[in-house]
Amino acid sequence: MKLGCIGDDFTGSSDLANVLAKEGMRVTQFTGVPEGPAPSDIDAGVVALKSRTIPVDEAVKLSLAALDWLRDQGCTQFFFKYCSTFDSTPDGNIGPVIDAMMQRLGADCALVCPAFPATGRSVYQGHLFVADHLLSESGMEHHPLTPMTDPDIRRVLAAQTRHRVGHVPAQTVFAGSEAVSSAIKAEQTAGRPVIVLDAIRDEDLRVIGCAAKALPLITGGSGVALGLPANLMDPNAASSRQDQWTAQQGSGALLAGSTSRMTRKQIARWSQTNPSCEVTADEVMAGEVTPEIAARMALETDSPMLIYSSTEPEIVKAAQDRYGRDIVAGRLETFFAETARLLVSGGVTRLVTAGGETSGAVIEGLGIAALRIGPEIAPGVPALAAEGMNLSLALKSGNFGDEDFFEKALATLEGRA
Repeated sequence: MKLGCIGDDFTGSSDLANVLAKEGMRVTQFTGVPEGPAPSDIDAGVVALKSRTIPVDEAVKLSLAALDWLRDQGCTQFFFKYCSTFDSTPDGNIGPVIDAMMQRLGADCALVCPAFPATGRSVYQGHLFVADHLLSESGMEHHPLTPMTDPDIRRVLAAQTRHRVGHVPAQTVFAGSEAVSSAIKAEQTAGRPVIVLDAIRDEDLRVIGCAAKALPLITGGSGVALGLPANLMDPNAASSRQDQWTAQQGSGALLAGSTSRMTRKQIARWSQTNPSCEVTADEVMAGEVTPEIAARMALETDSPMLIYSSTEPEIVKAAQDRYGRDIVAGRLETFFAETARLLVSGGVTRLVTAGGETSGAVIEGLGIAALRIGPEIAPGVPALAAEGMNLSLALKSGNFGDEDFFEKALATLEGRA
C-alpha cells in the first residue's frame, strides 16, 4: 500500500476512495481500524472513522490508531480527509487531529485544502465557498451539529490548532507547482506550518498534488487527492475499478437523516412518485415509530421506500432544545442503524443512505468491515460493495448529488446505469 488515508466520516471516506479509484488506484475502504493486515492487491487504503463530532481526545486517539496501522502497511504518504465544508466546532476536531498527526509523523508542515470544484467547493483568499455563496451563507450555518458561521478557513483553524496558520494564495497556485513548493517552504520558515492553499479549479488541485510529492501529510476534502496518485503510481499500471465491483439485483431501500438543502430537495422529488415515510425526532424519542415498524413498512412495499428524518433547521433546533442535541442525534442514529440491519436481514440488497452521521451509523450497525469501490453515481459518491455480503450501497453526503440522485443511485447499484 502506497497511500494511507483517514476519513472523519463514512460518506467522506467513500468520496475520497472514489477520487483515488478514478485516478487509477486500487482502493479499499475500511470501517474503523482493521485488526489484521490489508489485502496485498491495493494501492490505497481509506480508514473510515466516525470521528467528526466526537470528543477531541477520542478523535485524536482513533485517528492516530488509524495512522499507525497505515504506516505498518507500508504507506509512504498520508491523507487526512474531512468534509469539503470544513465541518467542525471551535475546538476541533480538524485542528487537533492535524497537530497529532504532524507530531506522530515528525512532519514539518501540513497542507490544508478543502476545495472540491466538482461539487462546488472552492477556496479563494483563504475563504471557503459553496458554489457562489460563502460557507457561512450556504446553509451550513444551520448545521445541527457543526454550524459553520465563519468562511475564513485560516481563522477557523487558528482557533483549533496549536500551530500558526499560513496561506498560499490563488495567484501563487496559478503559477505552478514550483511556485507552490517555494511558497510552502516560505510559510514553514516563517513559522506557519499549517498551510491553507487556495484552489478554484481541478488544475489547481493537481498543481498542489505535484507540489506535495515529498510531503508526508496532506489534509483536505477529496478534491486535493486528485493530484496524489500521479506521485505514487506507475502510469502504465493504472487499474480499473470494474474488477472490484459487482452490482446487486433485488430489493432496495433508502434512509435519509441529513437536513441539508439538497437532501430535502431529493426527498421531495422522490416522494412525488415513490413510497416514502417521514419519521420525526418526537416520534423516535417517544417510541411511536420504532425500527421494527419502519423496516416492516419498507419490506411490505412493492417498490423501494424512503425512510427519512430530514426537515427544516428550525424544527431540528426545537427538537434539540426539548431533548438535548446529543441525545436526539444519538437516538436518530440508533434508529437508522437498527432499521438498516432489519432491512438487510429482511432481504434488501441495495441500500442508499443520505447524511454523514446517518451513513456512519448504518455501516457500523451492519458490521461492514470493508467496502470495494464501484462506478460513480454523482461527483463525490461512488457505488460500494460490502465485502462478504450480498449488498451494494451508496453513502451520500448531505449536499451531494442532483435532485434525482435517489433514482440514479438505485439504478447504478443494480447495474442499470
